[in-house]
Amino acid sequence: MKNYFLGLMLLYLILDNSNLKAQTIDVTNFGARPDSFADATENVKKAIEASKAQEQTILNFPKGRYDFWPDQATETHYYISNSSSEVEFPVKKQRVGLYLKGLKNVTIEGNGSLFVFHGKMISWVLDDCSQINIQNLAINYERPGMSEMTLKEVSQSTVIADIHPDSRFAISDGHLEWYGEKWIAKNHHAVLVRPEKGMLLYSDWDPFLKSKAEKIAALRVKFTGDFSKFKGNPGEILTIRDRYRDYVGAFINRSKNIRLHHLHMNSMHGLGIVSQFSENLNYDSVFVEPEKGSGRVIASSADGMHFSGCKGQITVNNCRFNGLHDDPLNVHGTHLKITEIVTPTTLKLKFMHHQTYGFDAFIAGDTVAYLHSASLQIFEQGIVKTAKLISEREMLVELQKPFSKALKVGDALENTTWTPSVTIKNSRFEGTISRGTLITTRRKVIIENNVYYRTGMHAILIENDASGWYESGAVTDLTIRNNQFIECGFNSAPDNYIISINPQDKEPLSGYYVHRNIRIENNTFKVYDSPLLSARSTNGLTFKNNKIENSDFLPATKTKPAFNFVGCKGVKLSGNQFYKVIPPLH
Repeated sequence: MKNYFLGLMLLYLILDNSNLKAQTIDVTNFGARPDSFADATENVKKAIEASKAQEQTILNFPKGRYDFWPDQATETHYYISNSSSEVEFPVKKQRVGLYLKGLKNVTIEGNGSLFVFHGKMISWVLDDCSQINIQNLAINYERPGMSEMTLKEVSQSTVIADIHPDSRFAISDGHLEWYGEKWIAKNHHAVLVRPEKGMLLYSDWDPFLKSKAEKIAALRVKFTGDFSKFKGNPGEILTIRDRYRDYVGAFINRSKNIRLHHLHMNSMHGLGIVSQFSENLNYDSVFVEPEKGSGRVIASSADGMHFSGCKGQITVNNCRFNGLHDDPLNVHGTHLKITEIVTPTTLKLKFMHHQTYGFDAFIAGDTVAYLHSASLQIFEQGIVKTAKLISEREMLVELQKPFSKALKVGDALENTTWTPSVTIKNSRFEGTISRGTLITTRRKVIIENNVYYRTGMHAILIENDASGWYESGAVTDLTIRNNQFIECGFNSAPDNYIISINPQDKEPLSGYYVHRNIRIENNTFKVYDSPLLSARSTNGLTFKNNKIENSDFLPATKTKPAFNFVGCKGVKLSGNQFYKVIPPLH
């Protein structure tokens, strides 16, 4: 009888779901025309509005090119983690091409379309949304925020370079200016790309700023000045951007059950796809890389995917990252510093990093961890009763119960409710100036079957700090298996460890370990230098059944041992195969 009623309930659910047949809303019915080069922003906005009346919607874009200008775009006001400071971007107003607010059960079907954005815009925002799919489309900008030029001739006094056609420029009073649609680059940051080696190296635009620029052909410029310290060679590509992250590529805020599938993110202003306080995110076949055949080498001015304060399950599968001025993938929370103990249950907290502030880091019902900033020791937990922003930089948080006398001004709070489980698999990380993957979350993490190819710094970095970036928190269950690590770390020698576990416990506490239960198994490391794994303040660290092969990719410095363990416990090394002698354990 029990099974009978269960069967009836299951049948009812199936029939009930079948009634939720998705209604297709075609954007062309609202005036958007593919391949017309006309501004589709207002027409698409009307189509999105029409979807609010449906229980389940497919927002359909017949295949073609759709252009979006900021003039008719929705103006938003978001504080976005790791983006910009008050000095860099004081008023957080952003124009958005596709703005979805409070929607659910919507699929944006691109059918292989290309969305081209003009000026500075966020391509899409999902705010307070659920059950949203975005699939089968490419994102690009008419004038990417990144400028690129290929070096043709280099001497101590002159440089001749070919400017990429997508990089608008002008010669003014003998100086080159990079500009776009209603913007000009003022705060230059340069990275040198060696395409034949897949390497990104730190460089400098300052010699070019001080030089005399002369256009000697339509897209060819001769710079005359002091280039004695410039380390560029013919055939290499100098990439230049404004270092201020005033915009992001896409923004997902306070949303859940979001799926991105088969997206080509060919260009993104500022930070990449930022997911903030969102839940259950499945990103499959998302390719952060320049458009094939475009001749460009950079896709994102900063990160590829950035997850701040998320929860539930994050899955990144079958993705590629190539051509980034920062980390392809970063997962973390945010520590807030205690600046005042107002009452036995009330604290005043402050956002400390200049690029991260202004959002609700805590809400009622969240569980928080109290920790000493210098040691990162978590010594107590509490539950939030009320929380509110009292300024851009400060929050007032009331806890359900009084905290102990162990808590002091200068300590920090971590939101442990908003910490995700993470799976990163079958993906490729390359063409980045910095790290491949940054991960700090207390829940289960699996990193498997990926390729990390010539990342400029550590392929994988595990930190946690309450003194610098204030990115939380402790790792408690991490498996790194069946990956290939190929010639990584060339920008960080002599600290060029392929995997670095480096919590910022400035004052380590005897017997306390920041991270625990980390397993590194069955991976292949192809290394040109000795450093493999560095770890500190970790309890339970296994490095086993890995293959280590030597490469002659770069000259080895041999200044560091293969393994470096500081303040660790329960370290196990076994079954590893070394194909060449390397320095011993330190």
